[in-house]
Amino acid sequence: MLSINRHEKIIEWLGLSRSVKVSNLSKQLNVTEKTIREDLEKLENMGLLKRIHGGAIIAGDGNSTLLPISSNHTRNETSKMAVAKSAISFIEQRDIIALDGGSTTLEIARMLDNMPLTVITNDLYIISELVKKDNIQLVVPGGYRNRNYLVSAEAIGFMEKLNIKKVFISATAIDLEHGLTVFTSAQIEQKQAMIRCATEVYAVVDHSKFDKCALMTIAPLTDLKLIITDSGLHPGIIEKYEALGHQIVKE
Repeated sequence: MLSINRHEKIIEWLGLSRSVKVSNLSKQLNVTEKTIREDLEKLENMGLLKRIHGGAIIAGDGNSTLLPISSNHTRNETSKMAVAKSAISFIEQRDIIALDGGSTTLEIARMLDNMPLTVITNDLYIISELVKKDNIQLVVPGGYRNRNYLVSAEAIGFMEKLNIKKVFISATAIDLEHGLTVFTSAQIEQKQAMIRCATEVYAVVDHSKFDKCALMTIAPLTDLKLIITDSGLHPGIIEKYEALGHQIVKE
């Protein structure tokens, strides 16, 4: 098993039980305890956990920059809807857009009018919303199912041939140093392909995700045209990001 896959599993188990033991991880991941200790050291250096004797615990004391590892689509639902409403204002008739998988981009799909528009997506929930809207041309790169997302190397190659005008990218967290980050690697390559192919990149993240970090970076903030969030974001955070040239719009 690759180190990145071990790190995903460790973070996943840590999110479920709040603590992990070196001995248990060694058996479950079929590697030596030395390898596990090295993994924990790397994850601690990223601020994702705190090592203790014989294992590790969730980093921090409630003020950690680590986001909850398992996310709920209903969490911050009002904020996500506000972000989606703001994002809709940047979509015009006959646009060619891509919707990344996620609960906020799903809200965008739900709010979209049935208008002439091309939408590229591999999110099964978004697909189920958009098939009802016959004026929207739905493009599905395809692949095999991973949770609610279709993934494959062929899908990445297909997307790289498309002329996407605007892409709306979701993330688990957003941070000045680490950019847009997520906890799982399964969809990273497709997210990055969407970003590479798009003329304009919009991050759609609610206020609770700012100044936090997850396991893997999707893209640096310099790749973004705009960060779209909600009114819950503190003005001081907006000033900090905009001082470094990152434009933020909030509903």
